[in-house]
This record gives sequence, C-alpha cells and structure tokens, in this order.
Amino acid sequence: MTTVEVLFVVLGVLAVGSALLVAVSSNLVHCALWLVVTLGALAGIYLLLAAEFVAWVQVLIYLGAVVVLLLFALMLTQAPIGVLTGLTSANRALACLVAVSTSAVLVVVFSVGFRDARIDIRTGDIGSATAIGSTLFGSWVLAFEVLSVLLLAALVGAIALSRRSEHATGGDTVQDGGH
Repeated sequence: MTTVEVLFVVLGVLAVGSALLVAVSSNLVHCALWLVVTLGALAGIYLLLAAEFVAWVQVLIYLGAVVVLLLFALMLTQAPIGVLTGLTSANRALACLVAVSTSAVLVVVFSVGFRDARIDIRTGDIGSATAIGSTLFGSWVLAFEVLSVLLLAALVGAIALSRRSEHATGGDTVQDGGH
C-alpha cells in the first residue's frame, strides 16, 4: 500500500467513527464537535483525491460557517443540550437495523455500480474549479437545484416545528414590552 492509500484508510475510519459518534452522542455540543472532526476528515480525503477546491469549500463553508452557526444556534436558543428522557424513543434497535440495512444496500449498490470505474487523478484537472463547475452546473444542475429546494423546505419545516412546540409549552421566551 502507498502512503496515500494508508492516509485514505485512516481518514476514512476517522470520518466514519466520528460520524457514528455524532449520531449516538447524547450531548448536542459533543455532537457538533464530532461533526467538526467528521467534516475535517472529509476535507482531508478530498485533498488526497486531488480535489483541492472541494476541500477548501468543505473547510470554509462547512467547518467555518455551518458548524459555527449550529453552535451559535444551540447557545442562543437555550435548547437543552443533555439527555431528555421523555423524548428518547424505545425504537433504537429498529433504527439501528434500518441504518445498517441502508448502509449495506448503499455499499453494495456503489460497489457493483462503480466496479470497473477508475479515475486517473494524474491528469491535473479532475479536482479543478473549472471541472467541478462544468460538471455541477452542466449535467448535475437539476439535482443541485432540487437539493437546494429540499434543504430550504427542511429549514422552513424546522422553524415551523420549533414555533409550534414553543407555543404548545406556553412559551418560555420574554415577550416584547415584558420585564
């Protein structure tokens, strides 16, 4: 094995391990910090794959903006960051089975679908901004736009659910004109 392959395996194991810790950690701040490790490992994998532009976007946007925004939202909303026993579901075994099944299906589909596909990264333009831009906004523009609408709908839904639960509990917030 070459040094690049060893680094790829180490970063892959680090990314998967920290992603699992994001999913199973009971403290939201710890989840956010494990997310930083996961996204950093992904940026390292992108660098190993000669996609420098994607790696810098990963660092600047996801590590620099999204995680900071997530941490600020946790701190400013006064959301409980520990374990809430009343909200913990008893369906963990079923959820674990569904997650493992979905992961197995994805591994099989990608393994069979890309079995003979090889990318020659020695050409120099694989991870360039021009190649990524032409691919993303050429053949993948519809998927990119559908994903942006889906993320916007998820954001609106999260805001609506948080407002509804705030009104259902009587609202702990201080109203305008209050003390």
